[in-house]
Amino acid sequence: MPQFDPELIQVMRGVLDDVMSRVPLEIYGTTAKSYLAEAILKAAAQGHTTYSELMAAATNQIQTILSILTQIRRNLP
Repeated sequence: MPQFDPELIQVMRGVLDDVMSRVPLEIYGTTAKSYLAEAILKAAAQGHTTYSELMAAATNQIQTILSILTQIRRNLP
């Protein structure tokens, strides 16, 4: 598992906070936050370490999360 310096961790936290403000209310919650945090961590592990790169990686996943959670809700009784 990669080790991240404290400065990068602060950037990642800021990105997560900022991207969560863009998440639609119907999917806002811990599941969406966990999924986006994972996307940010994966991007950082691949060498994407700037705010803009990490934000792009996270925002690109919002539609995916929306689709997944919508499908799950449709299958609930």
